[in-house]
Amino acid sequence: MTGNTYGIVAGYDGSAGSGQALRWAAREARARGTTLTVCLAWAPAHIALPRESAMYDLARLHSKEILALGLPYAEPALGSGHIATDLADGPAARVLCERSRSAEMVVVGSRGNTELPGLLLGSVASQVAGHATGRVVVVRGQWRPVNHSPGPVVAGVDGSPASLAALAFAFEEAALRDVPLVAVCALADAAGRLGEAHVIKAGFGQAMAGQEEEYPEVTVVRKVVTGAPRTSLLTAADGAQMLVVGCRGRGGLDNMALGSVAQAMLHHSPCPVGIAHPAS
Repeated sequence: MTGNTYGIVAGYDGSAGSGQALRWAAREARARGTTLTVCLAWAPAHIALPRESAMYDLARLHSKEILALGLPYAEPALGSGHIATDLADGPAARVLCERSRSAEMVVVGSRGNTELPGLLLGSVASQVAGHATGRVVVVRGQWRPVNHSPGPVVAGVDGSPASLAALAFAFEEAALRDVPLVAVCALADAAGRLGEAHVIKAGFGQAMAGQEEEYPEVTVVRKVVTGAPRTSLLTAADGAQMLVVGCRGRGGLDNMALGSVAQAMLHHSPCPVGIAHPAS
């Protein structure tokens, strides 16, 4: 990141999902002691309005009204003095990715107002998760279970640079929430490579030791499993309040925006998903 201009950025479009994301982002900003920027990108690429026109002014005014209606989602947790608004002219995914360069993280809902019914993951959430800088949280599933104690934070760790960034992110979240961290290392992808499982387990242990030293207050549960990463992580995330993975795993191609495991978590996780991009 080039600087923390925006604090935590929450994408809002008036949809129920974006309202949940905004509420989550406000609580996160309060826990981190930072500001919250509520961003509404109001001019999609497929609508070309002349800037000097009544239609342009009317569309902008309507978007400003929608943005104002979103603030009550955040104010109870954070207070109006720590909330900024950002009415941006441009496609939502592009705007949020641009803002991510100067933000602690970007938070979005899993689906927005323009998505088709039944869609598990909207196009904006998918693009932001894949192309933003740093940390992205896609708010989906349950994150405040009623009449239950707070669940753990779950991290997927496979030794890749992105998964190490995810592990650091997950430790921060567990410390902020004062909950255990469950770290999952799945060995299924290494089954056909001689000695690969041993190397992965050793790297997992080293990565965990380094973070445990930095966060001695966090209770840690290590899980080295022989199953597939997708199944293992979804099982571990049942009852969790957050799941954190890297944008790509050790088997992902460098030009992939999101690896298959990250995509599966974004589509099927029972709780909010944090996506970590390694520092470039």
